[in-house]
Amino acid sequence: MARDIKLGWDVEALNKAYRQGYMAATMNMDKTRCPYRGDVVIAAWEAGWDDADLVACENRDKGDDLFSQIA
Repeated sequence: MARDIKLGWDVEALNKAYRQGYMAATMNMDKTRCPYRGDVVIAAWEAGWDDADLVACENRDKGDDLFSQIA
């Protein structure tokens, strides 16, 4: 497993942080509540959060929710 000894992160850790950030945004968790320490891992978490927030905004703009489908 490739691991950066000096920084303490690997690809799996960044992927996990991204997925958790994405999930946090979908659950309306505030972006300032990132549970990670370390600039690189925080950036991965925030990238996931930003991507999920962007998708949510696009869906809101389209009116792509259950109530607009019923009406």
